[in-house]
Amino acid sequence: MTDFIDRHLKWFTLGPAAVLLLLLTIYPIVNLLFMSVSTIRFEQAQEVWTFTPMQNLRSLIGDEIFRIALWNTVVFAFASVIIEIVLGLALAILVASITALKGIVRTVLIVPVLMPPVAIGSMWKLMYSHDFGVFNQALTALGLSPVNWTGSTSLALISVIIVDVWHWTPFVFLILFAAVEGVPKEVIEAARVDGARNHDIAFKIVIPLLKPAIVVAMLFRTILAFKVFDQIFLLTSGGPGTSTEVVSLHLYRVFFMQNELGYGATLSFAIIAATIAFLWVGRRVGAAVGGSR
Repeated sequence: MTDFIDRHLKWFTLGPAAVLLLLLTIYPIVNLLFMSVSTIRFEQAQEVWTFTPMQNLRSLIGDEIFRIALWNTVVFAFASVIIEIVLGLALAILVASITALKGIVRTVLIVPVLMPPVAIGSMWKLMYSHDFGVFNQALTALGLSPVNWTGSTSLALISVIIVDVWHWTPFVFLILFAAVEGVPKEVIEAARVDGARNHDIAFKIVIPLLKPAIVVAMLFRTILAFKVFDQIFLLTSGGPGTSTEVVSLHLYRVFFMQNELGYGATLSFAIIAATIAFLWVGRRVGAAVGGSR
């Protein structure tokens, strides 16, 4: 008996936690699946479920706002992640190369990622203000006309992307900085002895060695970018029109403002599918680019 317990001790200790974790993961997904094939109404303080497997799918196919929101989300995720990876990588290599005040510089750089999204949204909303925002004051001082940063259909999405880049580039920087610090110094010193310049060391040695860390950072940021909500809700609320409408904001309106729970569940599965497809395409493109070098 004692031998049996010793051989299966890991199952006795980890088993209950694993089962509980699976139940907490599986039950919401199964419940969401049932919601996605149903029409849910509230009558006399009771939920009334009606099995309508195709109605929500037809609503999804005919939902023009969802198509616009999905396109805006893809543009937002693609632009913000690419810019953040480039800036985060440049900052990581630059900070790793300095010798003095490295700790202070690193601490200052990660401040934006520590700030609450509500504070960031409020701060940037003031900075983007048409009448007294710091950007328009700078433009006016230069003799230029003020710009409607968040009220213009052509600039609103760009303005939101700028805020996201400011907020999340430090997160990418932290991941890549740890990877840069892990690059063997002997490899870099050997390259210098062979006459390699800083440009060659960065692009031919350091960046190829950072490829796994770059993929991890890109994966995390893509998932988070697809779920963006707070910044857009605080800055533009999806406007003007639908120029900054994203899928999470559309999902919020369907669930909590229109009370269409069944259709909201179908939207959730569509967003999950779109995120997986975007990640798959990104990995295929990344593998193709890496293989062509």
